[in-house]
Amino acid sequence: MFRKMMGGAAVAAVLLAAGMASAQDFSAARISDNIRTISADEYQGRYPGTEGERMVLSWLQAQYEAIGLEPGGPDGRWLQPVELKRYTPVAGAASASWTGPDGQVHPLTPGTDIIVRAATNDGRASIRDAGVVFVGHGIYAPERQWDDYGDIDVRGKVVVVVGGEPDGERFNGEYATNYQSGASKADEAFRRGAIGIITLAPQPAASPMWQGALRGAARSRTLTPGAADLEFSGAIPHDTAAAWAAAAGLDISQLPNIADGSFKAVALPGVSLSVEAAETIETLVTHNLLARIPGTEHPDETIIYSAHWDHVGGAAQHPNAPGDNIWNGAWDNASGTIGVLEMARQIKAAPAPKRSIVFAHMAAEEMGLMGAYGYAANPVYPLETTVADINIDMLPLSGATRDVPIFGKGQNELEDRLQALAEPLGRYVSDDGMPEEGFYYRSDHFPFARMGVPAIMPWHGWDWVDGGREAGEATWRAKFAADYHRASDEWSADWDLTSAVENLTLLYHLGLDLANSGDWPGWKPTSEFAVVRARSDAARQ
Repeated sequence: MFRKMMGGAAVAAVLLAAGMASAQDFSAARISDNIRTISADEYQGRYPGTEGERMVLSWLQAQYEAIGLEPGGPDGRWLQPVELKRYTPVAGAASASWTGPDGQVHPLTPGTDIIVRAATNDGRASIRDAGVVFVGHGIYAPERQWDDYGDIDVRGKVVVVVGGEPDGERFNGEYATNYQSGASKADEAFRRGAIGIITLAPQPAASPMWQGALRGAARSRTLTPGAADLEFSGAIPHDTAAAWAAAAGLDISQLPNIADGSFKAVALPGVSLSVEAAETIETLVTHNLLARIPGTEHPDETIIYSAHWDHVGGAAQHPNAPGDNIWNGAWDNASGTIGVLEMARQIKAAPAPKRSIVFAHMAAEEMGLMGAYGYAANPVYPLETTVADINIDMLPLSGATRDVPIFGKGQNELEDRLQALAEPLGRYVSDDGMPEEGFYYRSDHFPFARMGVPAIMPWHGWDWVDGGREAGEATWRAKFAADYHRASDEWSADWDLTSAVENLTLLYHLGLDLANSGDWPGWKPTSEFAVVRARSDAARQ
């Protein structure tokens, strides 16, 4: 209560003084040396399921044991297994047809009239005569007074959605929301009892858009742990959609505008869909590593620091790469991995926190945040009483900066706490400056956010103390273009870790403040994740 009544600057002053008293001291030299260790060629690019995985996790475990942390994984172990299933369509196994109000069956040619992928865990889909409902963008966003579904019941039916989200400030303007993603639309459809989801491509089957979708659908894909357990997902071109609408007696031109909020879902009377699909399954088991400092007063309440340990591999994954065929991933994300390890070292040296703190090294981020999704689907510590996730991905490599950019500015109250810590130091929290990248949905904090846990990730400052914003932005963009996901991402003795140490220090105080308070930071009223967190409010009373 006392902390809630204090102003931001006063809170920061108290916290910074407390930090100095606990002798917090991030060593740039040790950070650099350890990054060099785990990004060496011997670690083979740290690809999941390889010797590189075993090496980096063994090294991390030894470090945590030396620091004095306890295992934080299930059943008192260091490692949490994450089972990844890779699906490949069985050639010729997909079939589909639709039936009109007159009872006539119309075969659909996979690849021309429809795309079908089995979406269930067993790799098979079998749907018979399911009703079809057009749900516009398929978005339910009460914080934006938006509900494409209205009162319609889609249980046991197939929903047809339009990709993306409406333009304009109602959906965050140039920064996209999670509602635009196919996964979000599938989550909402599944929550309402639908058995399949089809995306409408507003182009004919001969169009480049459809042909691109067709090529993508033919590839193998890894199912996200915790994904909506629909029977199938797919797509249809404009021609198929028009045939369904005509059969149902719907005049598409007379429907309310799906982009202004006036639209409500409409059933296609008399139209039903049948689908068969089969896919082969390959299973890869990888591992998250978790270390823990138990809380002295509220051990069942948890703050998580996270970072992914993996990168994109070596010669086995890139056999045709010319020259250097090991993607060392020093910046992405050996740097974040060591950032979390060093965070644990410093927090362990401080007085024991009242709440528990977990240091989570996530697997298979480069495959699509799979380790973090795996944790969120099977959490070791209940998500309802997880206070926050603080994610570190690619430490900044520059001199001191005034700005502390974060992914997802405007999402939750963690940014306000970070601003209160930064302001007395002459620094300020900003957005990431790259709305076209959709960064908030691309690193390991996001699976936590999707499940309602407030999550934050700092990024690279451009507003340099020495040189200003122009020099900072130009240098960062050049570095990103040269080394991101390239074999050239290797450790260098020339790295300037000043900004990394500055940001780690802020995140240290942010986490300890939460760990020694009774506060539950929330989502901003306009965040798409506020409604998710609200479903578990009773657990935090």
